[in-house]
Amino acid sequence: MAAETKVTLDGEGYFRVAKIGDQWTFVKPDGGEFLCIGLNHIDESDLRYEHNIDIWKKRYGSRQEWMKKGPLVDLEDWGFNALGWTQQFVSGEFGDAGNTDFDWFGTVFNHGHSPGWSPTELTSFGMPYVANLSVAQIEDWRGSPTFPDVFSYDFDDWCAYLARSICTEHAENKNLLGYFFVDIPAWVPHASGRFFPGMEGLTGDKYENRLNEIAIQYYKTVSNHIRKFDKNHLIFGDRFNGNKGFPNAVLDAMSKYVDVIPIQYFCGPTEENRQEMVSVYAKAHDITQKPLMNVDIGNWTATKMNPDRASGLASQVDRGRNYAASLGALVEQPWFIGWQWCGYVENLARGWGIKDPWDNPYEDFVQYIRQSNQDAVTKHAKRFRS
Repeated sequence: MAAETKVTLDGEGYFRVAKIGDQWTFVKPDGGEFLCIGLNHIDESDLRYEHNIDIWKKRYGSRQEWMKKGPLVDLEDWGFNALGWTQQFVSGEFGDAGNTDFDWFGTVFNHGHSPGWSPTELTSFGMPYVANLSVAQIEDWRGSPTFPDVFSYDFDDWCAYLARSICTEHAENKNLLGYFFVDIPAWVPHASGRFFPGMEGLTGDKYENRLNEIAIQYYKTVSNHIRKFDKNHLIFGDRFNGNKGFPNAVLDAMSKYVDVIPIQYFCGPTEENRQEMVSVYAKAHDITQKPLMNVDIGNWTATKMNPDRASGLASQVDRGRNYAASLGALVEQPWFIGWQWCGYVENLARGWGIKDPWDNPYEDFVQYIRQSNQDAVTKHAKRFRS
């Protein structure tokens, strides 16, 4: 069960969350407010394609040098204060970028991610970070998902293994923010038709009640095992897809066992789009009464390597303005405590980034990122110092 929220900004040795008046915030281990501004998908392999491996060899030559001279320098320069989800999209097919009828989230295909950073790399990097527990292969983007019987011994045993193997690596680290579970879980039936055992043929209230029971057992099992090995850190739970939506019954169940609600949302270019994003988060807050993070948000435009990646943003300057407006819309909200941007280096799979495929920042974009991050952190802090 998530710990009861404190009402001070005193440091307690590890990150926690607090609500002062109507404003939520992370609290740093040594005290004081913290708005998490993280960067996702930081993966060395983005610089080891045929077109850029010579640049990687010349500038870095090893993973250790890359971490020190690449992402650590860039994150600090651009105003990011945390590592995000480090796994990178490496395979699968988004579909024709120019085809507006293509529904990526409703299409079954094989899709993969890199392994992500090791516990040693995460803990030695020197910035706040998150850790992942891959509880079940139920991602919406997975072509062949496997939905476990969450009431079974096997599921309980798997969660116990994850907790003792992963949480023991992080339990004493003061830079750990907390634990994520599944990335974009299919808590609505997957496009393949697969779903949790016991849901077959149910409709109406019977469907909602059984879904809530399954979700409660799922989150309770994982959280209880985490707490056996780590009583110090926050639990975030599954990273929901806000663009597609989420069942209220599942969100309600998760809120009983986590400290922060993580929802991804990729926002369009207009003010109406931004208000739609805010309304999705406001709905989730009404259900859970917990603070929220946007744990994956990004934008893109046509580039030299990806000239067909069309969007409502015509240039890197437009990307920067969209970044500023999207972050600005969320930082106004009392339940908002952070976001994690997608992503770092443009590659052939994902197709966008803050840096181009040759490891050079898109400076017209970066100038907005740097200022927006600074402004957001300053604005958040002022709410506790007036």
